Amino acid sequence: MDDADYGRPIAEESIRFERLLPGPIERVWAYLTESDKRGQWLAPGAMETRAGSAFALHFHNSQLTLDKTPPTERFRQYDGSFTTHHQVLRCEPPHVLAWTWGGGNEAPSEVTFELSEAGDQVRLVVTHRRLADDDTMVNVAGGWHTHLAILADVLQGHSPAPFWPTFERLEEEYRCRIMSPHK
Repeated sequence: MDDADYGRPIAEESIRFERLLPGPIERVWAYLTESDKRGQWLAPGAMETRAGSAFALHFHNSQLTLDKTPPTERFRQYDGSFTTHHQVLRCEPPHVLAWTWGGGNEAPSEVTFELSEAGDQVRLVVTHRRLADDDTMVNVAGGWHTHLAILADVLQGHSPAPFWPTFERLEEEYRCRIMSPHK
């Protein structure tokens, strides 16, 4: 795996990922905004592409890949279906999409997707801001890295690696990358 694929902390509470994906830009935008396409790499859920609109994502991570290897005991509670609730913060088709993530008892974090043309490819920059702590950043980093790898494979017509083994390996790598400098 290329070191450039790893997310990089850009502030104490923010991490950024960058990927070059096959274009055109409208195709990648569709995989961010259309439920059936987003459901192939992240989670389905109807989204109105308008700032202020609320939407839900319906996750079932084990169903994203042909290999349905279940998670280890540590992540078993996340193996089934679960739904998360979000609000669109910014939408400038086909270049910028931002929405809230999480919330509950604390303020939600924010995810921004930025698309730009790079020759016949599309540069996707994903920035997740306002993460509560290092443990949250480690989990979020492993999740985005895994989901973005699936997106890249789907767009390239490849069969993605199994979700849970990939996520668990990457989460451990991010634990070393993010937590070690603080010790």
